[in-house]
Amino acid sequence: MSKTPKTHSGTHAGETPSPEPAGLLRRLLAMFYDSLLLLSVLFVATAIVLLVTRGTLDYQNPFFRSYLFVLCFLFYAWFWMHGGQTLGMRTWRLRVQRLDGGPISLWQALLRFLCAIPCWALLGLGYLWMLVDRDRMAVHDRLSETVIVRLPKQVNSK
Repeated sequence: MSKTPKTHSGTHAGETPSPEPAGLLRRLLAMFYDSLLLLSVLFVATAIVLLVTRGTLDYQNPFFRSYLFVLCFLFYAWFWMHGGQTLGMRTWRLRVQRLDGGPISLWQALLRFLCAIPCWALLGLGYLWMLVDRDRMAVHDRLSETVIVRLPKQVNSK
């Protein structure tokens, strides 16, 4: 049984519409922003290791590579689980959530993160899938039972 995100465009009086799934371009732009922030985090993390090892770090060391991999996961998981938005997602008014609209769990964050890697590694096919998916979900969205939605613009009231 396939689960679909809780979104609808028809609303009743007094109801706010559920956010619509985000498009590919917006997601790519948010990922670009996030990659710049993540790169700076990894730069600082590497500098710390270089200080501790007095510059004798072997970049091929599996412990060092695992350390960076875990930091990447923690970067995304923390943002996703605390408000559902990374800095790039906030800029482009996107949020990751469960299909029922709630916040994602640690397990879903891990599954989403791990499944997104082959989605990119296979020439982005996992992301391009959303162009033909009836709910505009990427492969890792489906596998982790999460969705990235586009949030409405905030209306400034005086």
